[in-house]
Amino acid sequence: MQRQGAYIFGCEGLRLTPAERAFYERAQPWGFILFARNVESPDQIRALTAELRGAVGRDVPVFIDQEGGRVARMTGPHWREWLPALDQVMLNKREAQRTLYLRYRLIADELLAVGIDGNCAPVADIANADTHPILRNRCYGEDVVRVAERAGMVAQALLEGGVLPVVKHIPGQGRANLDSHEELPRVKTKTKELGRTDFMAFEPLAGLPIGMTAHIVYEDIDAEHPATQSPKVIQLIRDRIGFGGLLMTDDLSMQALSGPLSLRARRSLQAGCDIVLHCNGVLEQMEEVADATGPLDGLALERADAALEWRSPPDPIDISALDAEFQSLMTGQGSERAADERD
Repeated sequence: MQRQGAYIFGCEGLRLTPAERAFYERAQPWGFILFARNVESPDQIRALTAELRGAVGRDVPVFIDQEGGRVARMTGPHWREWLPALDQVMLNKREAQRTLYLRYRLIADELLAVGIDGNCAPVADIANADTHPILRNRCYGEDVVRVAERAGMVAQALLEGGVLPVVKHIPGQGRANLDSHEELPRVKTKTKELGRTDFMAFEPLAGLPIGMTAHIVYEDIDAEHPATQSPKVIQLIRDRIGFGGLLMTDDLSMQALSGPLSLRARRSLQAGCDIVLHCNGVLEQMEEVADATGPLDGLALERADAALEWRSPPDPIDISALDAEFQSLMTGQGSERAADERD
């Protein structure tokens, strides 16, 4: 079997081109990620995910960002529409954990039905007054304990639905007041305070199979490098937070990072990330990343293999009943019944 590359790639369109298929066969990416440009209908996605796996000749994971709300690559009319997560939580604080579980268990069912078995969620970043709008309403709350609990419930829902969760953005992006897609956020908060808040939200999630780094500078830890490319921050993620799973970068194409893509990839792996993520599907860029990165090996390969062992068939469940329960809770009827039962 060919060695697997230390990268996850996107693709350009709704079906693979011959050039893409030949490149993937040669480069052997560890996994793939889909975006809205790759989504048209359930049958089309099923065909595309089958093509991706056929190109590499193995059952690779296929990821997507399907948080619901603004970050949703699969939308109506074929798939459910969702409020932003924070809006949902604020509408039903009493049943926040249960409604988040139901939301992501339903999302998992939709993903697995079209051949997608990885979701870039939960979001364990803590919202605050300064959190950039690009992130704020994707968060699950402003309190570290509740965010950790809710993120854990999201991960559980995805796993029970047969979908690998990717916890993000380690070690915490909630204090960023810039959009890392466009600029490099810098946080001046002292490490001690971060340890009591942002970092602590990830500690209960440290046993999950896959995590995604933050493109953000924590000046009190490493004033020169964003977390994705900082050996000091990666060591903190491993040792202090205790995350032992596969650590992937956020998208290398984001403008928070600087330099050519080949350098971005090398810096990330040298800092301690296991695998790099390149999302835009531009073939020439993927070739550059693959040439600069090389195959998975050592501890990174062990973590990648261990992550795939978390994949399992979904627990049998009545999806229509879960959907009905979610609707009931969000209209207040379920909350009233639950309160009566507790009383």
